[in-house]
Amino acid sequence: MLTLPAFLAALALLIAVHEYGHYRVAVACGIKVLKFSIGFGKPIFTWRLKNKPTEFSIGMLPLGGYVRMLDEREAPVDATERHLAFNTQPLKARAAVVAAGPVANLLLAVLLYAVVNWSGMQEPKAVLASPVAGSLAEQAGLHGHETVLKAAFDGEELQPVHSFEDLRWRLTQGALDGRDLTLLLAGDSEGSARQVLLPLSRLDSPEADTQLFRKIGISGPWTRPVMGEVMAGGAAERSGLHAGDVVQRVGNTAIVDGQQLREVIRASGGTGAGFSGGKLAALSPQRWQVLRAGQPLLLQVTPQLKQEGEVAVARIGAYVGAPPEFVMVRYGPLEGLWQGVVHTSEVSLLTIKMIGRMLIGEVSVKNLSGPLTIAEYAGKSASLGWTAYLLFLALISVSLGVLNLLPLPVLDGGHLMYYLWEWITGRSVSDAWMDRLQRGGVAILLGMMCVALFNDVSRLLG
Repeated sequence: MLTLPAFLAALALLIAVHEYGHYRVAVACGIKVLKFSIGFGKPIFTWRLKNKPTEFSIGMLPLGGYVRMLDEREAPVDATERHLAFNTQPLKARAAVVAAGPVANLLLAVLLYAVVNWSGMQEPKAVLASPVAGSLAEQAGLHGHETVLKAAFDGEELQPVHSFEDLRWRLTQGALDGRDLTLLLAGDSEGSARQVLLPLSRLDSPEADTQLFRKIGISGPWTRPVMGEVMAGGAAERSGLHAGDVVQRVGNTAIVDGQQLREVIRASGGTGAGFSGGKLAALSPQRWQVLRAGQPLLLQVTPQLKQEGEVAVARIGAYVGAPPEFVMVRYGPLEGLWQGVVHTSEVSLLTIKMIGRMLIGEVSVKNLSGPLTIAEYAGKSASLGWTAYLLFLALISVSLGVLNLLPLPVLDGGHLMYYLWEWITGRSVSDAWMDRLQRGGVAILLGMMCVALFNDVSRLLG
């Protein structure tokens, strides 16, 4: 129910801010703005402000917008108004008007991140789960249940880690940039704080997916290895497991947290598809040591293979692991605003790097998302609350700002490319070349849109 209104609200806000950036700077430069439109096609609502020449409208197709200015290249201009035309303005004024749209989106992202920082957000505490076997984290000496206090890339000072999401973002940056990350871990009752180096430069991973975090070995925060809801008729119920049981050992393996327990259960199914004679194979029973109401108890638990797509996975029919411990992350007025600037710049740089890797073939074009995926995430984020929705809006606003700055002729970045040529050579791009570049830009943009839409449909059908 929330998907369509959340998507339309996001589009309206992001487009309005983008076009208002163009409009506001144009007016400030003394350019006459004829029309400000959110959406294309037949207007469904129009209005004018008192003593203003601009007509404001909302179009039927809400997939973009435009600001139409007085311009001799589009229609004859009266000699008395020639100084108000866009094409007669100095180069720096024209460049400022064109750049204002993407910059407005980036400034909106800063504001949205700042609002979230000021209001605060409940996030999982930066306590590490047991590392994935054979991962960088395990090789670095991590065991699980360590609290990360600070982190830093090579050559930088240690900075506080406020939450697990903060740590995950640093891991993503380090893995994609090939930069090693140093973690400062809180000491236990018997020792002082210690440092651990994660050699993320060894990964050479072009994409931030679930496999990346498995290679790092840090895929989630620490959770108690406790049994949650037990499903009727499942392996857990048949084995005598109860909700609230704390799992201490499975066979000879000491259980540290819920993630490790899930891995142990999953590994009991082996690496094959789990078929025997065309049917799901039976698994061997496991000896579990649990703590129930403070008393140790031994149980025989036999996981079941469940078909998931083309692979059979071992399950026990119960929710495994308690929710992680949460902490409120909140910043003061200036720090919250500065963190908004920092995060916007970091996301922008990461977006540019991913686009560059996509162009040279290091990253699959399957990462391109279109309106269907954006609408889906708009609905999901809105259902999680206004904070999650603001973070979604900030991310999309950054993407919109960065994408519009790409040197593609039909985008703002393409026009800035023309102005750069004019600044270097002292003459504007010829009409013939302008036409060729515009056609090429339209073709590239349509191609990207088709790929993005194909990816959307594939995800929905998959």
